Amino acid sequence: MPTSDQSPDAGLPPSMGGLARLLDANVNRACEGLRTLEDLARFLLDDGDLARRAKDARHAVRNAAAATGARRLVAWRDTPGDVGTTISAAGEGDRADSEALALAAGNRATEALRACEEAAKVLGLDAAAFERSRYEAYDIQQRLVSALGVSRSLAWPVCVLITESLCRQPWESVAEAACRGGAACLQLREKDIEDRELLRRAHRLIEIARPHGVAVIVNDRPDIAVLAGATGVHLGQGDLAVADARRLVGERVAIGVSCSTLEMARSAAQDGADYLGLGPMFPSDTKRKDTISGPRLIERVTTDLVAGRLPHLAISGIEPSNIPELVAAGCRGVAVCSAVCGSDDPLRATRALVDAMADAQARTAG
Repeated sequence: MPTSDQSPDAGLPPSMGGLARLLDANVNRACEGLRTLEDLARFLLDDGDLARRAKDARHAVRNAAAATGARRLVAWRDTPGDVGTTISAAGEGDRADSEALALAAGNRATEALRACEEAAKVLGLDAAAFERSRYEAYDIQQRLVSALGVSRSLAWPVCVLITESLCRQPWESVAEAACRGGAACLQLREKDIEDRELLRRAHRLIEIARPHGVAVIVNDRPDIAVLAGATGVHLGQGDLAVADARRLVGERVAIGVSCSTLEMARSAAQDGADYLGLGPMFPSDTKRKDTISGPRLIERVTTDLVAGRLPHLAISGIEPSNIPELVAAGCRGVAVCSAVCGSDDPLRATRALVDAMADAQARTAG
C-alpha cells in the first residue's frame, strides 16, 4: 500500500487514497455484477439486446473510471490488506435459481455504482456517468429477473379468454373489467383475424392489462406473442411443437399447451412447456368437445411426477358453482371465456370466479 507521504499517482493527494481504493473496489464489483447479468442474458435467454446493454454498461463504468487520466486507481489497490475480504454475510453463498442469481448480481452492480457515484463527487470525477450506469443496471436487472422468473409467475387462479364475437360489451371494456375484477391473466383468442389486426389487438390488450399487473397470453401464435411482448403463447395439439415454438420465442415467453390426457400432459412437460391447459372439464357451448376429460384429469396430472411440476389452467364449462369440485381435485387455476365475455357485468362475473377460487382453496387448505 502507498505510504502516507507518497502517492502512486501524482495527480491524487495521499489523503484521497482511501477514496481511490473505494472507487477501485466498487468499479470492479459493478463490472463483475454487470458481467454476470450479461452472461445470464446471453446463455440462458439468448437475448442479444439485453446482453449487449449489460456489456455496454460495463464498458461505460470502465471508461468513467479511466477518465481519471493520470490518477491510476489500480495503483492504490491493496487486496492483502483489505479488511473487507474477510467479511461475509449470511446467504452470500446461496442462490436458489437463475432468477436469484440475476437479482444478486444486479444488486451487487447497482449498490457498487452508487458508491462509485458518491466517491467520484469528492475525487472530481464524472459522477453523472456512474449515475447513468446505475439506472441502466436497474432496468437490465428488472428485465432479466422478469424473464428468468416467468415460469415462477404462472400460477394464475383465474385467466379470462378474450374473444370479441362472444363479448356482450366491447372487447376492450371486457378486458378492463376482467382486470379490475381480479383476473391474473388474459388470453387473446381470435381465430379469424388478419395478422396486422391480431398484432394490434395484442398490443392493445397488453396496454390494458399491464398497469394492473395482469399477464397476457396469445393463443396459437408464437410470432405475435414475441412481437407484442406478451407473457406467453398458448398452443393446441395441432399447433407448433413446443421445441419449434421455443426456437421462435426463446426463454422470454412462456409456452402453454392444451392437454386432454395425462399422456399429453407428460409429453408437454418433457418437451419444455411452462404450463398446461387441462380440459375439457365440463361441457361448453363455446367450444364443443366429443369427449369430456373432467376433474379426474386434474387429479391424474397433479399427482404425476413429470406433469405435476407444471402450473395449469383447467378449462371448459367453468363457473363459480363448479369450482369447488375442481379445487377438490387439485385445481390451482381456471380459464374461462363465456362466463365473463358473455356476461352483462364482466367485472362482477370475474370477481365471482376469483372469490370462488379463493374460498374453495381456503376450505381445502383448512
